[in-house]
Amino acid sequence: MPISQGDTIPNVSIKTIGPDGPEDIATGELFAGKRVVLFGVPGAFTPGCSNTHMPGFVAKADQILEKVDTLACMAVNDAFVMRAWQHSQDAKNILMLADGNAELTRALGMEKDASGACMGVRCERFALIAKDGVVSYVGIDTERGVIDKSSADTILAHLE
Repeated sequence: MPISQGDTIPNVSIKTIGPDGPEDIATGELFAGKRVVLFGVPGAFTPGCSNTHMPGFVAKADQILEKVDTLACMAVNDAFVMRAWQHSQDAKNILMLADGNAELTRALGMEKDASGACMGVRCERFALIAKDGVVSYVGIDTERGVIDKSSADTILAHLE
C-alpha cells in the first residue's frame, strides 16, 4: 500500500553523493523539522524522467524552494548515477537520493516491477510534500508517459 496523506515517512538509510563519494543519509534526519518535497522517478536517464519530469523540477526549483526547506529526487539507482544525472540536468538545487536497493521505495509502498524492460524493481513516478516527516500531499502517476499528479506544477499548486 503506497504512503498516503497523514502517514509518516519511514526512517530508512539511503545514499547521497558527497565531496568524497557516497554518504549515508537517514530519511528521519532529512525530514525532521523541515518541509520537504520529494519526487521519485523510475530511473535516472530514462526518457520520461530526463525529458519531462526532472526538467520541470529544475525549472521550478527556485519557486518550490521559496516554500520548502528541501527539494529532493530519488530513484533506484546508485549515488554515482544520481550525481551524473544531476550534472546532466543542471539540477544543482535538487538533493539527489540514491535508493540503490529500493529500501525506501519499498518502505513507501512505491515499488513497481520493471523486469519486463530488464530494469528489475523500480520506483513508481510520484511526488510528495511532507512537514516534519508527515505527508500532506502525495501524487502517483502510474500511466506510462503521463506526468501529472507528480509534476512540479502540481506540487507548486499544493504548496500555495
